[in-house]
Amino acid sequence: MTTNSSFSEQLLTWFDQHGRYHLPWQQNRTGYRVWVSEIMLQQTQVVTVIPYFERFMERFPAVKDLAQADIDEVLSMWTGLGYYTRARNLHASAITIVEQHQANMPKDVEALIALKGIGRSTAGAIISQAYNLPGVILDGNVKRLLTRLNAIEGWPSQSQIDKQLWHIATQLTPDQRNADYTQAIMDIGATICKPKQPLCVACPMQGQCLALAQDKVALIPTPKPKKVLPHKTISVLLLKNQYGQTLLEQRPSKGIWGGLWSLPEFSDLKALQTQLALNGLPTKTKPLAPIKHIFSHYKLTIEPHMLVLNSSPHKVAENSKSQWYDNQQLHTIGLATPIKKLLEKTP
Repeated sequence: MTTNSSFSEQLLTWFDQHGRYHLPWQQNRTGYRVWVSEIMLQQTQVVTVIPYFERFMERFPAVKDLAQADIDEVLSMWTGLGYYTRARNLHASAITIVEQHQANMPKDVEALIALKGIGRSTAGAIISQAYNLPGVILDGNVKRLLTRLNAIEGWPSQSQIDKQLWHIATQLTPDQRNADYTQAIMDIGATICKPKQPLCVACPMQGQCLALAQDKVALIPTPKPKKVLPHKTISVLLLKNQYGQTLLEQRPSKGIWGGLWSLPEFSDLKALQTQLALNGLPTKTKPLAPIKHIFSHYKLTIEPHMLVLNSSPHKVAENSKSQWYDNQQLHTIGLATPIKKLLEKTP
């Protein structure tokens, strides 16, 4: 296995020439800015995150601003970034930081992990990136790099392999230049040791890479066993009143699109029409083009049905938080992305 000193020295030498220094969260570094960027970067590429991060920081420049904000506004700033639990956890943790840490980001791993949405790797990234302290990270890029360097076969998230990778990552983490080291190991994973078509010829570790020596780079890391994604179809009601407003319902805080606003949802058209009849509303609706959406664990087909009324009924389903919104208000609330796209193209 590569030794601590030789690995970090080679990596930092590469970083000094090829690393990324101008990402927005690297400027005016604070624990808060680094934390927000790390949460946004979970399962999301840098190029996608940058504009969201910049808008988020403009609106919530400090942890107090985020803690005092309404969750609807936070979700509206997150719309399109996906994995909305991240935004809800960010908001909840901001409140905790203000109440329990005097609005100061904790500087130790255990205190960070105690906050919602922060795991071991994210905590390590925060203390290294924000405070230049030794912090061990093991995100997807780092896992891919370490499995290839050490020719570790098997799905990396398996308990035994994950434990092995944490041990290696801990051993390799240096005691100095921690912010640079953390950025370097993420950068080389993202730009050189890529999932497909890695640039092995440009990698400073090529002479030590066991996967390269064994001609296994394309086979490592071992992919997660594939499952056939189940398919679900739902019907939604695009209900407009005499003022051109649309009736939206807020989804439960837990589950898909938790806390976001969406159209009233039904299991199928029959259920939709039954609910309309129960509310004394017309049951003849106009079908719109179906929308396909893929989640990590199932595929969803949304079948929208439009109905225009000359009145404004309060709701079309029981036990739901409903409200009429006009088009100008839609950017102020968190909307499920497929629903937002549907509303934007519907007059």
